[in-house]
Amino acid sequence: MNEEKFIEGRNAVLEAFRSGKTIDKLYVLDGCKDGPVQSILREAKKQDTIVNFVNKERLDQLSQTGRHQGVLAQAAAYEYCEVEDILNRAREKNEPPFLFLLDGIEDPHNLGAIIRTANLAGAHGVIIPKRRAVGLTAIVARTSAGALNYTPVAKVTNLAATIDQLKKEGLWFVCADMKGESMYRQNLTGPIGLVIGNEGEGVGKLVKEKCDLTASIPMKGEIDSLNASVAAGVLAYEIVRQRMELT
Repeated sequence: MNEEKFIEGRNAVLEAFRSGKTIDKLYVLDGCKDGPVQSILREAKKQDTIVNFVNKERLDQLSQTGRHQGVLAQAAAYEYCEVEDILNRAREKNEPPFLFLLDGIEDPHNLGAIIRTANLAGAHGVIIPKRRAVGLTAIVARTSAGALNYTPVAKVTNLAATIDQLKKEGLWFVCADMKGESMYRQNLTGPIGLVIGNEGEGVGKLVKEKCDLTASIPMKGEIDSLNASVAAGVLAYEIVRQRMELT
């Protein structure tokens, strides 16, 4: 059974867009091109909302009322912030920025757990991409255990371009990668962005190339990878440890 709540029906979805509600994803019946649907698609384009054209079976599966009229919208459970808002939090606390950048995290439980870890590790915010990644769904909010009330999340069109922009602000970036040098041999202090990829493919090639360092977590077992949220926690607390040694 689907745990997420969707806005269903053409009028309801159009009103949600026009009222300024943040819509993470829009699902539209493939081939449906009448006037009301075109109006919805125009609003989606203004917000740069991800649009998925799907068959009726998929819409019926997602629908909780059975009255979707060929359109479903998944609204964000929390509002997104801007990247500059995250940097301002660091400035207000007079701390070097500490950011999490997540590349392709598609499991809402993983995202929620990482946001929770980011909060507890003292990170100033989390950045996620708009495409090929889960947004701030109800499951993410629940899994974060309240951390979304305190840790801002920004959603960006291009993660690699965002890294370039943040480098101009003095940040440097460490990428989690099993082939990298041990995190215990690296200097992870200063204004830093911790980049975590999904469990299947890791950090994408273009984003990885933008990073200054790749860091690995020493592993002694028979399997060769950690859950993405666990890996984020281990690396984050090595950053915390190194920061504490400087105080």
